[in-house]
Amino acid sequence: MDYVRLGQTGLKISRLCLGCMSFGDPENPAYRWVLDEDDSRVVIRKALDAGINFFDTANVYAAGASEEVVGRALKDFARRDEVVIATKAFGAWGAGPNQGGLSRKALMQAIDDSLKRLGVDHVDLYQIHRWDPETPIEETLEALNDIVRAGKARYIGASSMHGWQFYKALALSRANGWASFVSMQNQLNLLYREEEREMLPLCRAEGIGVIPWSPLARGQLARPWGARTRRAESDVFIERLYGATEESDARVVKAVEKIALERGVSMAQVGLAWVLAQPEVSAPIIGVSDAGQFDDLLGALAIELTADEIAALEAPYVAHRVSGFV
Repeated sequence: MDYVRLGQTGLKISRLCLGCMSFGDPENPAYRWVLDEDDSRVVIRKALDAGINFFDTANVYAAGASEEVVGRALKDFARRDEVVIATKAFGAWGAGPNQGGLSRKALMQAIDDSLKRLGVDHVDLYQIHRWDPETPIEETLEALNDIVRAGKARYIGASSMHGWQFYKALALSRANGWASFVSMQNQLNLLYREEEREMLPLCRAEGIGVIPWSPLARGQLARPWGARTRRAESDVFIERLYGATEESDARVVKAVEKIALERGVSMAQVGLAWVLAQPEVSAPIIGVSDAGQFDDLLGALAIELTADEIAALEAPYVAHRVSGFV
């Protein structure tokens, strides 16, 4: 496993990050596609054995169960100083008016709740899951700074938003001497490349680490066009993000399939190899629904796409509407 710095920090992360959205309690009707704790632990152990030290979860993944599962597994399988734990806040954990969002009150509650579920006294990377239009960004940034100063988080990061929003946050943090975002977790894959317009150039200019979510478009790039899976049948976000069956999307998937067949590798490996080849990317976040998928994705690290292959994969793409910000 190779390790890289996260942006301009001294933090070393594995070239792949294990996304933990698929870990939790499948008995919950809203999360029937997630792995139960026993199967989740198998994947986490395999990741550690492969050299992955970077684990990303969120307070709302599987209604909090993901953090619990991840925390117990990492405590059993690794030393705390060997792993980089990332989690996120913003999503609502209850129906109350302050049980979500990025207000000072919500963030202070959310970080304490996450630490309790994870069973640790700090996280290495604390991220805002989305931009909160109902809270002044200054309030959010000052609260995040206080969380860092209190030792509850080592670094802070952000997730999908407009480029101008991210730059405003960076500028305000620097002007006030607050802890500043060191990473951007945004959507980037062969079916969604809108981040190439503003966000990726901004991150490159500002030295921000990029840790893309959904590098395989929630599995759309891992199987032939039109094929369905158990997760595809029950994951409501797939329809929201990739519901439009555009002809260009089908052509992209077919280009992935063609190169995979020519190389004798899986489609998932080709799609992930493309994300890994982007110069701004520090570590794509991979998610799996069984241990076998993990072994497959790990193989992408050995694939170096040629310039002609990259051109063939990118050629069918057309502009898409902005998605994933809410």
